[in-house]
Amino acid sequence: MAKLELAVAPMHRICKLAGADRVSESAAKELAKALQEVGVKMAKEALEYAMHAGRKTIKAEDIEIAARKVMGK
Repeated sequence: MAKLELAVAPMHRICKLAGADRVSESAAKELAKALQEVGVKMAKEALEYAMHAGRKTIKAEDIEIAARKVMGK
């Protein structure tokens, strides 16, 4: 996988929002890695929708559609 693009500090905060009292650095990095993987899949899917619509720009609605497909919503 490519370089980690997501900062680790927000991953700590996300875990704490989920109810964790403490979060290890390795857990925060692993969450960042997993979210990046999902994000890249979603962005690729959104790009396909944009290109299908004859656009080069990904719009919010492309992300919404891709999120439903990738995350099964």
